[in-house]
Amino acid sequence: MKKDVLVSISGLQYEIDKDEAVEVISVGEYYNRNGKHYVVYEEILEDMDGVTNCTIKIADKQIDIIKHGANNVHMVFEENSKNTTYYQTPYGELQVGIYTSQIRVTEDEDKITAEINYGLDINYSFISDCQIQLKISSKKAG
Repeated sequence: MKKDVLVSISGLQYEIDKDEAVEVISVGEYYNRNGKHYVVYEEILEDMDGVTNCTIKIADKQIDIIKHGANNVHMVFEENSKNTTYYQTPYGELQVGIYTSQIRVTEDEDKITAEINYGLDINYSFISDCQIQLKISSKKAG
């Protein structure tokens, strides 16, 4: 069974001189398959043409964020592991390393929240420590 949901993804990148926050809010669809939570939604970026189709898969101690469209990437956040992926943008491809130190997922009747803490490197250079907060809530719950 699919449910209409509100998806909120906020990210924080910790920098030496300042912390930088980003937030995306969208409408999507939620479903559960084989004990894993899936959320599918569209993302429209201000400075790029086109739509990016996004899928979030939440499993035990692992969260995948998959994007196809204006940007293409499959990011794997697996607790206490480093995963490498390639982030394809209209301007070229970047190698992205993700070391996930902690994943916390909370499930309620009409809401799922997740927090991911990870280190980010691009083309083998450490960029910063980061945090993503996911909030997926039933449109009925508001």
